[in-house]
Amino acid sequence: MSNKNKIMAFKAFDKNMKCREFQYEVGREYEQDGDVKLCECGFHACENPFDVWNYYPINSKYARVELSGEIKKDGDKSVCSKIKIKAELSFPDFIRQGVEYLIRIASTSKSNNEHFAQIGSSGDSAKIGSSGDSAQIGSSGDSAQIGSSGYYAKIGSSGYYAQIESKGKDSVVAAIGVNSCACGEIGSWLTLAEYDAEYKPVCVKSRKIDGNRLKAGVYYKLKDKKFIEV
Repeated sequence: MSNKNKIMAFKAFDKNMKCREFQYEVGREYEQDGDVKLCECGFHACENPFDVWNYYPINSKYARVELSGEIKKDGDKSVCSKIKIKAELSFPDFIRQGVEYLIRIASTSKSNNEHFAQIGSSGDSAKIGSSGDSAQIGSSGDSAQIGSSGYYAKIGSSGYYAQIESKGKDSVVAAIGVNSCACGEIGSWLTLAEYDAEYKPVCVKSRKIDGNRLKAGVYYKLKDKKFIEV
């Protein structure tokens, strides 16, 4: 699919703001000469922030970008001939953008397919469950309780006091609200945030559940910049 419209999307980079050895800078615009082709020529990005993790590691740098010129879309990614790096995003901001995106998508979706579910919630005390594989779940309300048993889930919460449990393998779980905790299975990644007494973030860390430093099925929160059992 090809079009000439502008699209807001998200992109990840290495620690030096490079992607495929190409150097990017925030605020600059870049243009590709000639035709664009997915996975070969052009600038690539994803409209859904959480889809970025299909192509980049979780500890990447992130940015909100604008795609224009010739744009081609296939599945969860797009390639374009012109890209503008609008703003770099901290990891908490990236998660919030992902949560907001899923809330928008879920509010307009009428699909009941339990596989590849996209679930969004903005209300407090939400209880969300998913059993399908590749689920994407986002919540911005406080005191959310989220559970997922499908494989490859991507779960994000920016509300306070969230409790997230993932029982599927190779999932990505991010609980970045104040006093939030999460657990998962071997091979999954946990991302947690810590705040000071004024509720300002002081640390965000990600770690893979390996059965040694982090155990499967155990809830963790971040304290003194360390993962501790709840």
